[in-house]
Amino acid sequence: MNTKASLAALAVLTATPVMAHASSLHTKWEQFKAGRALHHLSADGQRALVDILKARDTLAAGKTDAAIPALYDAQKRLTAAGKAAKKFDAAENQLQPAPQHPVSPSHTAVTAPTTWIPVGGEFIETETLAPEKKAAVATANGQLKAGQTDQAAQTMQVVGDDADFILALAPLAQTQGALNRATVFTEGKQATDAVAALDEILNSLVFVSENFAETEMPANGKAPAKSSH
Repeated sequence: MNTKASLAALAVLTATPVMAHASSLHTKWEQFKAGRALHHLSADGQRALVDILKARDTLAAGKTDAAIPALYDAQKRLTAAGKAAKKFDAAENQLQPAPQHPVSPSHTAVTAPTTWIPVGGEFIETETLAPEKKAAVATANGQLKAGQTDQAAQTMQVVGDDADFILALAPLAQTQGALNRATVFTEGKQATDAVAALDEILNSLVFVSENFAETEMPANGKAPAKSSH
């Protein structure tokens, strides 16, 4: 009996470090998943979208002068995003919109191949979550909208693999054109027209899954041709 008890105790003591190591590996995998998903974002593109949202809110309040700095910043950041590596060229019909986030009802499809910039993202729950995890997803999405990518990854550590990440893509040339119009309207004190131009940008976004980003956004920036089947 004593021998059996000793063996049982030894088995527990031996297994404990292994279990702890496995738990540590799982934690790092969860952290890696969120970090990998967020790695697809364009830093300048994300900041440009934050500026655009900020300018829109300011314009909606009728404050044209206060909106101008954010619009100028957005222009500079979009230009930088267009020169950076995190972009790819494709026709819109090559994209695979995420079912969790269909395009806006006011969306106008881009028919010609264009350059797409990953400007934002959103975590989507994959199952019913405990209240603390649900709150973490909401917090992380708020942080993403504010451009706080690192903080969002940190927040998502408590959620682990119970959420998917979808990526918001913006057509670069079309976004720059609408932003330029919004800036001209803002400088002319035409807040309503400026808001409408910024809404064109938001309505042009296409959300795709992280899996699409992994497989369809190669390092050379060229999306593969759409399959015929």
